Amino acid sequence: MTTLNDTKTWLDEQLPALLEKHDVPAAAWAVLHDGAVVDGAAGVLSKATDVAATPDSVFQIGSITKLWTSTLVMQLVDEGAVDLDEPLRTYLPEFRIADESAAAIITTRHLLNHTAGFEGDIFTDTGTGDDCLEKYVALLADVPQLFEPGEQFSYNNAGYCVLGRLVEVLRDKPYDVALREHVIAPLGLTHTATGPYEAILFRAAVGHIQTGPDSGYVPAPIWAMARSNAPAGSMLAMRPRDLIAFARMHMEDGAAPDGTQVLAPGTPAAMQAHAVEVPYTGIMGSSWGLGFERFDVAEGDIIGHDGSTIGQNGFLRLVPEAGLAVALLVNGGDVISLYHEIVGHIVEELSDTALPELPTPPAEPERIDAGRYVGTYSADVMDLIVSQDDDGRVWIDTVLKGMFADMEDQPRQELVFFRDDALIPVQGEHGMHMPHWFLGDDGHGNAQYLHIGRAIRRA
Repeated sequence: MTTLNDTKTWLDEQLPALLEKHDVPAAAWAVLHDGAVVDGAAGVLSKATDVAATPDSVFQIGSITKLWTSTLVMQLVDEGAVDLDEPLRTYLPEFRIADESAAAIITTRHLLNHTAGFEGDIFTDTGTGDDCLEKYVALLADVPQLFEPGEQFSYNNAGYCVLGRLVEVLRDKPYDVALREHVIAPLGLTHTATGPYEAILFRAAVGHIQTGPDSGYVPAPIWAMARSNAPAGSMLAMRPRDLIAFARMHMEDGAAPDGTQVLAPGTPAAMQAHAVEVPYTGIMGSSWGLGFERFDVAEGDIIGHDGSTIGQNGFLRLVPEAGLAVALLVNGGDVISLYHEIVGHIVEELSDTALPELPTPPAEPERIDAGRYVGTYSADVMDLIVSQDDDGRVWIDTVLKGMFADMEDQPRQELVFFRDDALIPVQGEHGMHMPHWFLGDDGHGNAQYLHIGRAIRRA
């Protein structure tokens, strides 16, 4: 039987070669199994400085932050300050979106499980002051509603910023202060930074990006996204061991190492329980809880969350039945392939389950009439244009706009039939082929939404 020490030996030996194989500058990791923790790191934190990564290096965790935000919200639920099914306006009366009828009924639960239904990729920078979240929420008044609250899943960054503002109002303190006082401090975390001013005190990773389709990875020109998106994942950085300590609290029914109940008994299980189905994408969970992604596999469910910022990525996986948690933090490169090789190996060796297989396009795809799918699907940050040529081949063009307007548009991709109402890219990116789901009906026989983890409405 594989032991935790065997796992550490394997990682220490294999990680340098895996980083080179997948063009990843650096990675740090930690594993919890049956109450014991091991960790390690390899590579360089920045190609500009060649500073070596260590187990205590801090990396941004991106959207894994949403688990920390949901934890803050559920503490308020534990205290009786929030009812998940009361309209959000009960606590945040200033909340507005373009659809007044939807704004009046959206609940905290809708926000936690990504079913609120308004457009969610809103990354407006409202400054670095303590009022940035208040200003951000005020700017949502023109954001469109895509579907009725509770109707379906659509990943919503903006919704988690609203939850962060809810925490601020009810705690009467800035989001990052609440995070430090109510989660970081009770857990005794020593290498966790809520922003760049704290991260600079540690050995901090810099993200790496490609400046063109065939270019290598170079240090990103900025370290973090806007502070106004902090509750969704723009700022929080930590070492893997601190992320594992947070995961351990959720696996031990809310208890910190000193016995403090960070969450009430039973609350972590409620957060991890199945709440809403998610169209199959391969990398995201197959369902969602109150913050947690769920990977529902026959051998035993896996939960967790992923995150990405400017050239940094994080992966957190928990197998509660096996007493196992794995954190992997990286700063550029083919992160999906590295994640599958490392986290996949650990999960298989230390539990009775395995990560879901990544989707792949069929070798001989069926030719289809894509008339129902053809059209333009529009969001705040991009337009996706689906077309079919005279030879019956289906194409998707991505036109970036909004805050991403100055970035180079992604190459045109060919889509082929995958299954049901889903098409899949032939080429993919870094070996990842994400199914594109065409859902709903616009009243004329056409798909109403292109769903790629978030629902993008037909223009």
